[in-house]
Amino acid sequence: MSWFANWFDSSYYHILYKNRDEKEAELFIENLITKLQIKKGSKLIDIACGKGRHATYFNSLGLDVVGVDLSPNSIAAATKNENATLQFTVHDMREVYKKNNFDIATNLFTSFGYFEKEEDEQKAINAMAKNLKSGGFLIIDFMNVKKVITNLVPKEQKTIDNIVFNITRKVENGHIIKDIEIIDGTEKQHFQEKVKAITLADYSEFISNAGLKIIDIFGNYKLDSFEDNIADRLILICKK
Repeated sequence: MSWFANWFDSSYYHILYKNRDEKEAELFIENLITKLQIKKGSKLIDIACGKGRHATYFNSLGLDVVGVDLSPNSIAAATKNENATLQFTVHDMREVYKKNNFDIATNLFTSFGYFEKEEDEQKAINAMAKNLKSGGFLIIDFMNVKKVITNLVPKEQKTIDNIVFNITRKVENGHIIKDIEIIDGTEKQHFQEKVKAITLADYSEFISNAGLKIIDIFGNYKLDSFEDNIADRLILICKK
């Protein structure tokens, strides 16, 4: 089993990242809807949706949303929020979910770069594009690799709910690797996050190969312009 299938389906993953900034995520979504003039009733697929925090907020603003993720545990949690216009299902992003069906596809919060083979990354972007209607938007929210590598913290310890997380980070063979040792009482476990350091140039090639065009690039959730050395995020708006 791949590292991401193990880690993202672990309860420890959700404990470590449970204090994510919901208000920031909601502001980001509101900014996207305003910027792209997304209308109520538009059909959106959130790819690698996790427990559905983005999908649920998009839906609360009037969009018809499907959230897909590889993790059965995440989808099980997300389905508690389902309604007539919000559905969740287990799905591999490398496969097309429903061809020419969606006005918007989103891949948010660095939910990419996990595959060992570069061909799988291209396959995933191709599938995202095929899910879209003609004229539809693909929105990708990834880390700004250059800033992350420049500011990498090699070692860190966090204690959450009496569980100790010893985290080490390194850059190796074009990947940003995070090793996570977990001490829960007398039990020790180890997980690893391994994300490919995908640059704007890399994404540009993937997106062009998928038949999409990048129409905007932003550097943070306020949708300020992207500046290579200082931007917190790499946010791509692509059109089919």
